[in-house]
Amino acid sequence: MFKTAEGISVEEQNRDAEKNYTIQKNDHLSLDVFTNEGERIIDPDLKLQEDMSGQTASRPALLYTVNDEGEVKFPMIGFLQVEGLRLREAEALIQKEFARFYEKPFVSLQYQNKRVVILGAPGGQVIPLANENMHLVEVLALAKGLPLESKAHNIRVLRGNKVFVADLSTFEGYTKHNMIMEPGDIVYVEPIRKPFAEGIRDYAPALTILTSITTLIIVIISL
Repeated sequence: MFKTAEGISVEEQNRDAEKNYTIQKNDHLSLDVFTNEGERIIDPDLKLQEDMSGQTASRPALLYTVNDEGEVKFPMIGFLQVEGLRLREAEALIQKEFARFYEKPFVSLQYQNKRVVILGAPGGQVIPLANENMHLVEVLALAKGLPLESKAHNIRVLRGNKVFVADLSTFEGYTKHNMIMEPGDIVYVEPIRKPFAEGIRDYAPALTILTSITTLIIVIISL
């Protein structure tokens, strides 16, 4: 049904995919900022937690959208040009800006709109790409793995106008085809068709009616 891309190694696919893990226009980002190199995250002796007793530490979760100029407006530091940067590069830039206000700031930046669509045997699911360079096996695991009624040797990855076929039925296939996922990829896991069972299911209502009529005729004849 789909024409597959021939002659492209998994290494080439991965290099191309890694290029897409840069911040782009219309990306949604979440930002966490902590002082003193993130001491509050670790807090091994629970001292900070004791100091904050009776206070509310909760705060609203906000998303920051990259505008058409490739900029994001963050609290306190204003607009920053982030388009084309990787997350770690953007974090370093933001940390430098927040250092004007906080002692040794620690910044964590995450994508909130990078995702992959899973279709076929696992059912329709949308899997967020929570980390950079997530592989095919990882997103399938997040989709609860491959069902028994799926063809592990015929997994298709639709990427733009290209289609890649991944064979995960063997270890050799896994090492060759466990490609890095790109945002917007569609993964189709072909289900194993069961014509007899599907036919029974499709014609079940008609069979039920026919059985009922036959039973009724037998009852009338026996009277």
